[in-house]
Order: sequence, then structure tokens, then C-alpha cells
Amino acid sequence: MIAPGPTLETPRLLLRPTALEDLDGFATLIGDPESARFIGGVQPRSMAWRAMSAMAGSWVLQGFSMFSVIEKATGRWVGRVGPWKPEGWPGTEIGWALLREYWGRGYATEATAATMDWAVDHLGWTDIIHSIAPDNTASQQVAIRLGSRLLGPGKLPPPYDTTPVELWGQDRDTWRARRQKASTP
Repeated sequence: MIAPGPTLETPRLLLRPTALEDLDGFATLIGDPESARFIGGVQPRSMAWRAMSAMAGSWVLQGFSMFSVIEKATGRWVGRVGPWKPEGWPGTEIGWALLREYWGRGYATEATAATMDWAVDHLGWTDIIHSIAPDNTASQQVAIRLGSRLLGPGKLPPPYDTTPVELWGQDRDTWRARRQKASTP
């Protein structure tokens, strides 16, 4: 079977399109109260299947979706990170959600930076947002490390339209300038 999208590589991670073998990881992610807290709450394995299928389908329908993040050293599924823009979404988002055991290692920042590069270079995105719950300080810190700033309150489509959310983000030129500065000796 031909993958519907590219595989990206960072120093510690492989990012590839969603595959059937990712179901256990997706189920663990949304089955854990802490990992699922800001991505819709705890849900059963059947909903993990639906979420995973929506991401896999987005590769076919839109030409992009969140990548499955694989730790190179172990080959284990770490989470999902990358471009996301379902119907009614407030902008072109790069989002992230990792299994709790991988928090605090810098994986979210590392993977998100790679997918932001890909979104501006290959998808032509001119703006990137991150939809973050107001009390999700860990994700706010990831956004800050990426150079994003608080843009203001946002509104997600139903069934999440009553959930408070803040939009963080930056434009393509700001991101590229930051990346160039980081790579200059």
C-alpha cells in the first residue's frame, strides 16, 4: 500500500501518515484522562477508531492531516501532530497530542516544528494557528517555544462550540524568519 503522504524525520522522531497499526496508540491516548483532557475527553476504543479514520481520510480528501509520531529509538507510537482543518475550523491549525508518558521530553515542540515547516513549504499555508484550552498551560508553553503568540479567543465548530478555546499562532514569514535565525551559526 502506498502512503498517502510523506514521512518526515527529526533527530528523535519519525512522522508518517496514520496507519492501521496506530489504533492501540490512539485508543491509549483518548482512554487516558490526562492525555485526553484537552482533546475531547476520555472516549472508548470505538471512538479512537473513528478519530484515527478521520485523520487517515483527511490525507486522501485534503492532502494533509496529523502525522503519527514514532519514537526512533523504540519504534513506539508517541502521539499525533500536524496539520488539521476540518469543516468549520477557525483556521489552518498545527495541533499536537502525545501520550502522557512522553510529556516533558520536547517531542511536541520537535514534531510540531517539523510539521510547521512542511505546512508552509509544501501546503503553502500563510498562517498557522493552535487551538488551545485556556487552562492548558503545557500546550501554551509549546506554542511559546515555537514563537506563536496569543491571538485571542476562538470558536470551534459543533460539537465543541461551547468549549472555551484560545487561538495561538503566527504567520509564515514570522515562522520562516525564526527558523532561519535558529539555523544561522
